[in-house]
Amino acid sequence: MTSGSLLFEKYGSTLEKCELFSGLTSDNWKDFLIDFHEEKWPKETCVINHQKFLYHFYIVVSGRIKMYNVDEFSEKEHTLFLLKKCDVFDLFCLMDGTPHKVYYECLDNIKVLAIPMDKLRSWLINNPVQYQNFLSYAGKLMRMLENNVSQLIFTDISTRLLKLLLNNINHNSNQLEHINDLPNKEIANLIGSTRAVVNRHLQKLKKNGSIKIARKQVEIKDVSLLLKELENQNRKL
Repeated sequence: MTSGSLLFEKYGSTLEKCELFSGLTSDNWKDFLIDFHEEKWPKETCVINHQKFLYHFYIVVSGRIKMYNVDEFSEKEHTLFLLKKCDVFDLFCLMDGTPHKVYYECLDNIKVLAIPMDKLRSWLINNPVQYQNFLSYAGKLMRMLENNVSQLIFTDISTRLLKLLLNNINHNSNQLEHINDLPNKEIANLIGSTRAVVNRHLQKLKKNGSIKIARKQVEIKDVSLLLKELENQNRKL
């Protein structure tokens, strides 16, 4: 059994949900994965070497990792993306081949599959149909960043928090995912706020019955109340 087959046997069910590589058959994946290797990064690992991502491209197969930036004077952080299973990085380095001045921190124990950038570029040359997926994915990231900037400029903290909660609700279970167990500091970094302000707004939502906070986890009690609260906030704008 080839190394690609072994990785596909282990992670195939996850990889087949990876939006960037949609359309690949199991045989395509097994051939493609020959150039990948598995890496494990412990929780709280920080990657600050910008050169690292010039030479390898990663697919997250387990855990969450935040991609963030820090102001060198105030040391204030802002999380650009919360990367989860099936997400990839660094697409910017793949496309322009220049260092990307961002940082990464593992919020869980992480498993990634890594491929050398030159191998991925060669694969794309040999599989030009995949370029459309990469362009679409890049466009999606740009729209997310555009929306992020717009919210930071035009909306207040309460509205940003409500949208963050609503955007991370599983519509089948009506339960919060991905951010439900994050410390208030990490939630604040996602919406451009502070831990104290986020805590104040979460307590307000807890008081009106929208959410429940127990054992440092946020649970959704009533989605309709969150939507109503967001509607009220939009009226004030």
